[in-house]
Amino acid sequence: MGRLLFSAIASLDGYTADSEGTFGWAAPDEEVHAFINDRERETGTALYGRRMYETMRVWQELPGPDDPPVIADYARIWRDTDKVVFSSTLDAVTTPRTRLEPVFDPVAVRSLVDDSSADVSIGGPTLAAAALRAGLVDEVSLFVVPVSVGGGTPALPRATFLRLDLVEERTFTSSVVLLRYRVSGSAR
Repeated sequence: MGRLLFSAIASLDGYTADSEGTFGWAAPDEEVHAFINDRERETGTALYGRRMYETMRVWQELPGPDDPPVIADYARIWRDTDKVVFSSTLDAVTTPRTRLEPVFDPVAVRSLVDDSSADVSIGGPTLAAAALRAGLVDEVSLFVVPVSVGGGTPALPRATFLRLDLVEERTFTSSVVLLRYRVSGSAR
């Protein structure tokens, strides 16, 4: 039985993208990227909403000739992972090992996770918010970048109560801090 894991790179004030929708400030250095690669290597399936899928599908074409080994490693991991995209606006997906679902069905997602022999990741704060509200997420990991962006897309859903238990913290050389929590109380 797998677990449903939500990870996000967020600003210190809790945003995954700033008020202009940019997230260049969140680009991980090689140490953080290698750590994320090792975690993602254990994932069997990744769940995405449309916007996150459109952002992530570039990994199908990477690495470029000047990219460091950590980029090539993540590209291999991404290509080897099954993907489910939840979107009512996409007509088709353009990457292998990817299927399109028109709606996010919490019962079907719970079944997918329960039937999985590996962990399942959920990418993007909008889709993760739906899964958190449905009580599906087992763990939340935030890679907190030492910047404050003042607004934008929140990493965690607003107006949603979550009870979280800290299970890991780590500070990287770049001052990025990993905070990993087990979700111990249902959303309300």
